[in-house]
Amino acid sequence: MPRVLLYSHDTYGLGHIRRTRAIANALVAAYSDLSVLIISGSPLAGAFNLAPGIDFVHVPGVEKGEGGGYASANLRMELNQVTALREALIRQTAESFQPDVFIADKEPGGFRGELLPTLKVLKAMGTHRVIGIRDVLDDPEAIRSEWAETGALRALTEFYDDILVYGPEDFYRPLDSIPMPAELRSRIVYTGYLRRSVPHGPPSIRYPKSAKGPYILVTTGGGADGYGLIDWVLSAYEAVPNIPLPAVIAFGPFLSTTQRRAFLERIDKLPNVDAVNFDNKLERAMSRASAVVGMGGYNTFCEILSFDKPALIVPRSRPRLEQTIRAQRAEELGLVRFLPDPLEMGGKPDPAIMASALSALCRQSPPSAATIPGLLDGLPRIARHLAPTLVSSVRIREPAISGA
Repeated sequence: MPRVLLYSHDTYGLGHIRRTRAIANALVAAYSDLSVLIISGSPLAGAFNLAPGIDFVHVPGVEKGEGGGYASANLRMELNQVTALREALIRQTAESFQPDVFIADKEPGGFRGELLPTLKVLKAMGTHRVIGIRDVLDDPEAIRSEWAETGALRALTEFYDDILVYGPEDFYRPLDSIPMPAELRSRIVYTGYLRRSVPHGPPSIRYPKSAKGPYILVTTGGGADGYGLIDWVLSAYEAVPNIPLPAVIAFGPFLSTTQRRAFLERIDKLPNVDAVNFDNKLERAMSRASAVVGMGGYNTFCEILSFDKPALIVPRSRPRLEQTIRAQRAEELGLVRFLPDPLEMGGKPDPAIMASALSALCRQSPPSAATIPGLLDGLPRIARHLAPTLVSSVRIREPAISGA
């Protein structure tokens, strides 16, 4: 039976594991005899529904500090020791699982190069190796410099057979600034965005009464960097009580307890604002919402397009310009409205500006008003692209031999 191994380094937030999960679910739906194994460092890898045929291996987590540096998330070990442990676990998993296809998310060499030994093993094994890139990475010059410095560029050219860009070519070309052989560049496939759907089964949490009628869903994804947006939205409802639609704020799992407590104290005083804790089936709330306010991370953007919701995007520009580039381009194409965060430019958020933007969502057109061919074709196109390998994957697998 064919096998696919997916790697998601997950050093920050929920974006990587949620994108990897969406791809895994789509692949087992397309190929009934497929086994998919996900390698992830996310502490919430097991919090999301996985279809039959999918399992995951959790490697020790690492976390990014406020200064941009990394450290062990849980183990009382030095970062280089944790990285070495992760590297060994990833390699051993690949040797035992013997995948027909390997898909890495975003980082060609993995976190601090931890994938390189595994990539050598997979190349010798004859595994088809794919790097999956989101629609926007960062400022082109910044990503070219970073990849050259970290060795990601060398790993990309030496070890990968194909490059999948999870977005439409007409939206953005994230690898134009990356030097690579012409033969490899010819293997870039723009898939379109990854369509999302409402998960099966009952809701994972109870939503407030305000969610039974029209409402604005406010989401900051994982929530670790969402304080500014939530604070600005609350200040708008505090200053302008007659905003037409109530708000339901979805706290991400990484929002600090202190910030969550302070927000709840303010929300208790507002009759038209409610909040919910982490919801691993947030697609359900978004499908029922009248409009969405978010920061413009990749997964939130896919959900906005999938459920065709008028949206206001307030992106962060640090430590990467990813969200800002995506929001600006999406507004140019008529998909969303882009509202710069004054804090990102050294200013102070104006509650009246946010209140006006929230009120305007009632009149804003949904993304479907802008016709973009292949906008949400990502998942079926990934499945079709891998078909030649997965359908003809009958090959002899040697049992793994363990050392004494």
